[in-house]
Amino acid sequence: MNNKLTTLSVALLAPLAFSAQASVTTPNPIVFVTQVPIPMDFCTINATFCNHQASIDISGRGGDLWIRYPNGTLKNLTAAAGYGQTGLQGDQAIQVRDPAVHWNGKKIIFSMVIGAPKHYQVVSYRWQLYEITGLGKNEIPVITKVPGQPSNYNNVNPTYGTDGRIIFVSDQPRGGQAQLYPQLDEYEEAPSNTGLWSLNPSNGKQTMLTHSPSGDFDPFIDSFGRVTFTRWDHLQQDQQAAGDRNGTDNYGTFNYSSEAANAKILNSRQEVFPEPLTFDTISLAGTNLHGHSFNHFFPWQVHEDGTDLELVNHIGRHELGGSYVDAVFTDDPVLTYLTNNSNPNKISNFFQISQDPTNPNYFIGINAPEFGTHAAGQIVRLTNVAPGHNADQMTIDYLTDKSTASIVADGATPPPENSGHYRDPNILANGTLIAAHTFETRQDRNEGTTTPNYSDTYPQARYAFRLRTLKQLPNGTWTADQPLTSGISKNITYYGPDSLFHYTNELWELQPVEVKATAKPTKLLPTLDTPEQQVLQEEGVSEASLRQYLQSKGLALAIMRNVTTRDHSDKQQPFNLAVAGSATQTVTPKGKVYEVAHFQVFQADQLRGLTGCCSSTPKPGRRVLAQPLHSVTANIPEAAGAPKGSVKVAADGSVAMLLPTRRALSWQLTDSQGKFVVRERNWLSMQPGEIRTCPACHGVNSSDQIGDPTPVNKPEALRELLTYLKANGSL
Repeated sequence: MNNKLTTLSVALLAPLAFSAQASVTTPNPIVFVTQVPIPMDFCTINATFCNHQASIDISGRGGDLWIRYPNGTLKNLTAAAGYGQTGLQGDQAIQVRDPAVHWNGKKIIFSMVIGAPKHYQVVSYRWQLYEITGLGKNEIPVITKVPGQPSNYNNVNPTYGTDGRIIFVSDQPRGGQAQLYPQLDEYEEAPSNTGLWSLNPSNGKQTMLTHSPSGDFDPFIDSFGRVTFTRWDHLQQDQQAAGDRNGTDNYGTFNYSSEAANAKILNSRQEVFPEPLTFDTISLAGTNLHGHSFNHFFPWQVHEDGTDLELVNHIGRHELGGSYVDAVFTDDPVLTYLTNNSNPNKISNFFQISQDPTNPNYFIGINAPEFGTHAAGQIVRLTNVAPGHNADQMTIDYLTDKSTASIVADGATPPPENSGHYRDPNILANGTLIAAHTFETRQDRNEGTTTPNYSDTYPQARYAFRLRTLKQLPNGTWTADQPLTSGISKNITYYGPDSLFHYTNELWELQPVEVKATAKPTKLLPTLDTPEQQVLQEEGVSEASLRQYLQSKGLALAIMRNVTTRDHSDKQQPFNLAVAGSATQTVTPKGKVYEVAHFQVFQADQLRGLTGCCSSTPKPGRRVLAQPLHSVTANIPEAAGAPKGSVKVAADGSVAMLLPTRRALSWQLTDSQGKFVVRERNWLSMQPGEIRTCPACHGVNSSDQIGDPTPVNKPEALRELLTYLKANGSL
């Protein structure tokens, strides 16, 4: 199909360049996208999750990629390059999203979907990656499809790596197994992206950088060389299955016997990790457990090769706030949901992160509700994000008023300080803060009209996103100021596919990015800390040979120095810990002491299926369930009676374990009988050849539960594993 418009078609488009809001000058051009407003905010193009799909009813058609020059002149880049159309959207229709500027400032990568269905025609569309050059005011832009990308899956949120690769988000299945597509998230079991991927356009080689069971979003490489992004942390049991168990709803949940294409459908909804949900009264009955739920969109970092995946500077719920989580056990009064962190400001989520070019130690982003606002809300700033700071040193500053993070109920009067909702914040080279803004403060909904037979619809969103500068008020709060355009309208109709949708009003203006050259950071490489290096040296094993062995087997090595130490802020789980049969312990004067004996790992297997309430036929895709590790056998064999997929905690409190790669993992400490004591609350994935070290089970920020710093002991568990591997001829 020829996606270029004819010369005549281009001539019939709206003017490609015209004066915008000339009263606002900027230091550099700004690229942004326009989109047809989609009032619905679940699994739609600007929703907080499940926003990667390209079907026309949830992503629309008729948007464009625009550039605003410093004096306010606008150019429709996609139209000038021969893409897109007005009026009835057909084979040449487009929608665009996610522009990112190359380090040299001369080209932009973005996602675009091409084509719209005819009446009653059902067509599958996919977001694909494109590059555009010729950004100057007097240049003719040229758009090229990025070679080597997976054409059968959705590829969004691209950004340029430091080594010629492209990092992006994709919904392609982990390992390429078609029967696992789409991956279903851990919350609504809606289609999810599978994480971050890396593409070398010169040879088409792809690498899965992260495996995320509920999705990763909006990656970029910060000035320190880290790939920074938002991850949906949602490691909890399946609420749909809990509803089935309690008879409150019928989702038709079931377990598959394996991930295989020919896996059997089991008459089972069994889950083994983590604790049951709060409302799963059947599973909680007779236990000493509070129910567990976990739901955050928080800032994460990873190297460009997929190693060293973690929350930014190890920050998490204890420092940022978020959902309320009860103490894990009901019969230990010293456990509490309270934390010791002194950060006065809390947030629930952190969307659309960008770095302040005038102060690289700051990230800005959006604290927004999960539904109803298209991920728009309050602009906040995260401080001390540079490597070397710990999470106790990081704070949240509210830039716009706190009320802008909330939804105002229909009929209620917004607080006088509420200036609307914001998304896509960006700080320009001269310090100017810009964002997409709407004055609306209620939950978005469709206030348009529909004919009785639904053959014609005229949707009208409450939200009207326009790009604006922000100004700081005398009280320090920032608020919306001048628009960057005079508004961009387009006459658009398209089939959805049953109804004909009509739009004639202003389009949404979103995702502004400053077009300028940026210093390329040094690519980060994996390193090994001193205590682990010392053990390798003493055992006569080189780091290079160990990594080569791991690479050849598709394995990673995880090392923890002392699992009895925990950060001082974490009192939600047991913190008085002692190694069974050893003198090693980290114990406060108050509370019950828990013995730990085993470190048990769980891998994310896509085993949960759905039929829905009214069918016996499984729906496409599968959700992950945590299963005891079963894909690695090279570890030191556990004694009889040890939990499946575990290794013994060494006498000094250390752990060393070989793990599968490019698959989400989590873990727990158990006692001698295999009962859990402390659980990890996030999913992590690793890369072949990676050696991942962690001083403690919940990493120490400024001090552990008894006021001591990070452990620096030489981990004896690593020594024991090396001895075992050498004896078996592996090293």
